[in-house]
Amino acid sequence: MANLADEYGTDVEFYVKPLTTTVHADTPTGAPGTLHDLLDQLGLERHEYPVGAPLYIWHTVPGHLAPDEQKRVATRAIPALLQAGYKVNCTSAVFDEAVYQQAVRDVHAAKSNPAVQRPAPAASPSRPAPSRRSL
Repeated sequence: MANLADEYGTDVEFYVKPLTTTVHADTPTGAPGTLHDLLDQLGLERHEYPVGAPLYIWHTVPGHLAPDEQKRVATRAIPALLQAGYKVNCTSAVFDEAVYQQAVRDVHAAKSNPAVQRPAPAASPSRPAPSRRSL
């Protein structure tokens, strides 16, 4: 199964799956377990196909969240992924500039004061047009 991370040569592609409101985070085929673990820690749900011996692994923002909250979860994940050295793209339908800027401030604050815990990530919506934002 092809995915956008393989197609664009990135580590994570955030987008809304067409004909749904589900925010996906595609990772390249053979992505390291540390990347999948980080996405788990950032509040995204891991999916595997086939289960048990996956050929394809992807993440989604929890579907029970409202669309604006889904958008916040995905956007808040971006600074942590960038800080870990991953290349991330996010469609404009998912990206929220104000949430991103606050998440960057939170990452910097946590970095300068390791005793302070980072707040839980927010949510993010789906992918409309093929417009992409490289970060």
